[in-house]
Amino acid sequence: MSSPRTGATPGDATSGAAVDAPWCDRCGEAAASGPHEGCAAARTLEPPRYCARCRRRMKVQVLPVGWSAVCVEHGESQG
Repeated sequence: MSSPRTGATPGDATSGAAVDAPWCDRCGEAAASGPHEGCAAARTLEPPRYCARCRRRMKVQVLPVGWSAVCVEHGESQG
């Protein structure tokens, strides 16, 4: 069973590395509440919408070459 990819760690804005986070970065619900298979499938094509570390809605910008998402608390992640 795979889990949805989560945002970057603080200070590591460009890595996009997965971290253990309590929230789903697509729907904003608790990561432990279920498998989030639909979220994981959608995240293959979409940027994250919620910060996986604090559950805040992020400012997302989609560009032709990728995306960037900014959390006011944890900074920017890119993909």
